[in-house]
Amino acid sequence: MIEVKNLTIRFGPDAPPAVDGVSFTVRTGEAFGLVGESGSGKSTVLRAMAGLNSKYSGEIRIDGVALPPDRPRSFFKRVQMVFQDPYGSLHPRQTIQTQLMEPLHNQSLERRPNAVEQALEAVGLPRSARYRYPHQLSGGQRQRVAIARALMLEPEILLLDEPTSALDVSVQAEVLNLLADLREQRKLTYVLVSHDLAVVAHMCDRLAVMRTGNIVDEFEAVQLRGGSVNHPYSRELLAASEAYGEAPRS
Repeated sequence: MIEVKNLTIRFGPDAPPAVDGVSFTVRTGEAFGLVGESGSGKSTVLRAMAGLNSKYSGEIRIDGVALPPDRPRSFFKRVQMVFQDPYGSLHPRQTIQTQLMEPLHNQSLERRPNAVEQALEAVGLPRSARYRYPHQLSGGQRQRVAIARALMLEPEILLLDEPTSALDVSVQAEVLNLLADLREQRKLTYVLVSHDLAVVAHMCDRLAVMRTGNIVDEFEAVQLRGGSVNHPYSRELLAASEAYGEAPRS
């Protein structure tokens, strides 16, 4: 479904590459993770895939077709992105209903009967949420709205940029389970960016580890869950993740 070949991104003509020759593939219906520390380039890769950064070299293909750097409007019917901060990605002065309808307006599509109600139901929100504003919802509810908005065009691919890192620990698992259920129900393909190995192990079939703009390791999630990774940097991330998980919480 997705092929990324030799993707290179610089933030200035003389700047070192933020992403340096990254290549990977994602099968139809698969969840693929990009994991690494802050500044590793993983979110930069995702933004290029989403069409939010056209200043790159290399090739990005969807279903075998190479994408132009400036995406056509039709691209966004197939590929949608869910951002890290649900409050920042929603308009503070528009109702939830207005924001859920925006993708349909952008694509000049007629409103489907009960489209908003169905979208809210799909993400576990009451129909009454349509009349509220983002500040009237919790962080977890806002992220559910962001997911619902991404689903309005019935895309095939969701690009997920740290979708739970801005949420309280108590609701992170709920949102991750929702995303897992939606993937199964709708046969979606996911690319998930995270610094959290536990999130990636829970959500993804395969993952690639990024460091300073490069992919340094790639393996099946079952290897990660079993603690069987080979690259020294992957072992460092795994050890740090396990140490954090075992740390006492106040």
